[in-house]
Amino acid sequence: MPKIDKLRKKLIEIGTSLYRSGMLAGTDGNLSARIDEKRILITRSGAAKGRLKASDFVTVDLSGKVFKSRMRPSSEAAMHLTVYNARPDVWACVHTHPPFAPSFAVAGIKLERNVLPEVTVFVGEIPLIDYAPPGVGAISKGIKPFLKDNNAFLLRNHGLLTLGSTIEEAFHRHETVEHYARIMFLATRLGNVNTIPDDDLIRLDELRRQRNAAAVSEG
Repeated sequence: MPKIDKLRKKLIEIGTSLYRSGMLAGTDGNLSARIDEKRILITRSGAAKGRLKASDFVTVDLSGKVFKSRMRPSSEAAMHLTVYNARPDVWACVHTHPPFAPSFAVAGIKLERNVLPEVTVFVGEIPLIDYAPPGVGAISKGIKPFLKDNNAFLLRNHGLLTLGSTIEEAFHRHETVEHYARIMFLATRLGNVNTIPDDDLIRLDELRRQRNAAAVSEG
């Protein structure tokens, strides 16, 4: 099976998983992955990510030029391309509007990394990005200052974006952040949130840096 067909299959599987886990509704969200250093595969505009077909993807270059298709890429293609142009180590992006993580973004509450070790090691900081109108390229400007060191972003009054060296990693980070947001919501309702001690937070941050460096060298 050609590489691009395998990539489509993976994206279809992840779109289905996102839908079944309640992180997608209707035609919300968008998925993308690098085919190679010069081309990106991205969901078309208006595609239902829970019911994707091989024909629901558009190939674009890093400037957004569409290859051999009359379909339009996702309305958030500019956001994805900003990521790929800034981060050669990123090979996939997942963007959805799940219930819990965007609730924090709507409330203007940042999800700190210092509560669950898994979040500290596998995700890291989760910047809360200022509101930008969707679909017009404005989100790109908001995330750009945070791209160098972060792999997950809460988009105020919008949704969640996660990045990865593979589509599986971007998806796993997505699941982790949404699950974390649910835990934080419940813990807040219980009236107390204990944080990781500072000395162990330093150790966990170092584990994340080592893990990320290893992933880059393997790539």
